[in-house]
Amino acid sequence: MKIHFHGHSCFEIHHEGHRLIIDPFLRGNPMAKADPKDIKVDYVLLTHGHNDHVGDALEIAKNNDATVIAPFELAEWLGWQGVKAHPLHIGGSHAFPFGRVKLTQAFHGSGFTVDDRKEIIYLGMPAGILLMLGDKTVYHAGDTGLFSDMKLIGERHPVDIAMLPIGDNFTMGPEDALTAAEWVKAKWVIPMHYNTFPLIEQDAATFVRNLEAKGIKGVVMESGETREW
Repeated sequence: MKIHFHGHSCFEIHHEGHRLIIDPFLRGNPMAKADPKDIKVDYVLLTHGHNDHVGDALEIAKNNDATVIAPFELAEWLGWQGVKAHPLHIGGSHAFPFGRVKLTQAFHGSGFTVDDRKEIIYLGMPAGILLMLGDKTVYHAGDTGLFSDMKLIGERHPVDIAMLPIGDNFTMGPEDALTAAEWVKAKWVIPMHYNTFPLIEQDAATFVRNLEAKGIKGVVMESGETREW
């Protein structure tokens, strides 16, 4: 399995011939090095409806005839705009050709902001994503604060790789993310949702050192970097 980081919370995953992208915020993302028109994927997975996570999902899905997998209201909204969409909701799972997807809870918001109309479109509840790909399980926590049921996620679904936000202000900060890493019991932790904007600037290298002090493996992925797992 190959994981490519596009900055913020956007990861592209290639596994056994299948290509997925999570929360494809590229255009307007100062950390991203890729252009939406160059993304080639079969599936687009979304955690919630904020602009910096829906991002370029519509364009990428249309360009690739890809299926969007998202919480129900968000999937419906994107489907109305002409893309193939598979709705899920928290606690539910479904088997796809690439593996199984299960949505977990996340404590955050989920509204798409239309600035010129001063309008926020409510798009349901936010979620985290559990991806079961072959013999590996990836947990993308989405945007969330710390919550104690992360312990249950770790107990029910042995996690190989956890992608956890550390930016603070809008999500968990580094201290809470350390606790989340302990509760989820992932073999590896990748920090995300930091340094994209001044409000969420963090020292990811220090976060990883603090993980390792607790006996947890962590890795800082630079935007544009690919790692094989």
